[in-house]
Amino acid sequence: MVAAVQMLPMAAGILSISSRLVRTLKLNPRQRFSAVSRFSSQSLSGEQFPLSNVLRRYGFPPRGITDFLSKYRKFMLGLCVHEVEQSLRILSSSLKIPQESLIPMLFECPAVLELDFIKKWQGIFCDLALPDVSPVGIANMIMISKRLEVKPDGFLRNFQALKCLGVGEATVCRILEECPRAILTVKDREIYGKVGFLEGIGVQRNRIDWILYSFPGILGLDLEGRLKRLLIEFKQLGLGEDLIRKEITREPRILSMELGELSRCMNFLWSLRCREAIRWKIFDKGALQAGFQVKIRVDCLCRYGLIHRDAFTVLWKEPRVILYEMEEIERKIEFLINRMKYDIESLVDVPEYLGVNFEKQIVPRYSVIEYLRSIDGLGDPIHLRELVKFSRLRFYNFYVKPYPECEKLYGRFSVRKDKSGHPVGLWKLFKPQKFPMSEEELRDMRSFMESLGG
Repeated sequence: MVAAVQMLPMAAGILSISSRLVRTLKLNPRQRFSAVSRFSSQSLSGEQFPLSNVLRRYGFPPRGITDFLSKYRKFMLGLCVHEVEQSLRILSSSLKIPQESLIPMLFECPAVLELDFIKKWQGIFCDLALPDVSPVGIANMIMISKRLEVKPDGFLRNFQALKCLGVGEATVCRILEECPRAILTVKDREIYGKVGFLEGIGVQRNRIDWILYSFPGILGLDLEGRLKRLLIEFKQLGLGEDLIRKEITREPRILSMELGELSRCMNFLWSLRCREAIRWKIFDKGALQAGFQVKIRVDCLCRYGLIHRDAFTVLWKEPRVILYEMEEIERKIEFLINRMKYDIESLVDVPEYLGVNFEKQIVPRYSVIEYLRSIDGLGDPIHLRELVKFSRLRFYNFYVKPYPECEKLYGRFSVRKDKSGHPVGLWKLFKPQKFPMSEEELRDMRSFMESLGG
């Protein structure tokens, strides 16, 4: 009897455990998965729980916290939680780095959370007081500085060198945002040397600020191995110093050309087979400017995936692309790749695509093809050549005329016009005026008719 009494608490405990198990089993699969995941995350990152709370307060998503702490577990456990929170407060509140820039920066370089490092940058930016520098530019500066192990003192010396040269605040801010690596890694004497190079070719001091603003990447170019050799190449092509100075002042990005690149572009231009009117327009602003226009269009095509040889082939087959604005070219390429789903290599076979009007030809024709594809009205796939090289009337007869609902999409030949070109009812305005006949005229007409009858 005593043994039975002693067994009662044990049985009650077993029953309570089994009831909890039954309640757990009655949960739906999603609830069971969330419970298991919470248990596993707590067991895996229990020692990192304070860090998780800090990161969550500064906008990290739950999944991002798990990935971040698992990727940088050893480094993050070596930091003090209080110091991590201070660093995050400086980055978000003092330096005003937005959350959408802060989280990617930490994923790429978590070492910026070191408190001593971030305090130095906080002091520098507070002392300089550059309101025009965007928070994204500040984030890039801090991240590159930590990656390259560059002390903020070097940046401060370069900043003072730019101020001594009379560079404006807007130009300094642009340099920080566009070329943070250059202003961090170059020496102050290199900055003086590049300004001296510009003054040596005749550029006035008041124009140097404009050149640095338009092409801040000049600070990252080697003076002896790049800029001076590029100047020698320009002179070997027959360009005088006055012309070089004028063109650099007008378009400073000319200095971004690689050694030998202008020679290749010039040889390409002289080999073009096109109408004289197009050739005159290409060389209207001079040979140096024409070569630079070829360079930036080749670079644009290469950014989208073409190799240099194919990019030059596209320009050689369709020279009018050299005359078009870069925004128009990029818009056509974006539409070709993202909307029409063609490969960039298709431009090598059909370079005429870049030469046709975007609003009047490309968009209406593709709208018709897209509609016909949605209703299974196309038997065979449409190639880019058919879409571009068909004449307006031929495209209309093939793809629009059999489907009346495509008339509005195409927009051409959909409204029948009168061949005369005059509005309906205009003939009434040209009806001759009637004059009343006198009695003498009536008498003469009567006598004339009687003579015919007699």
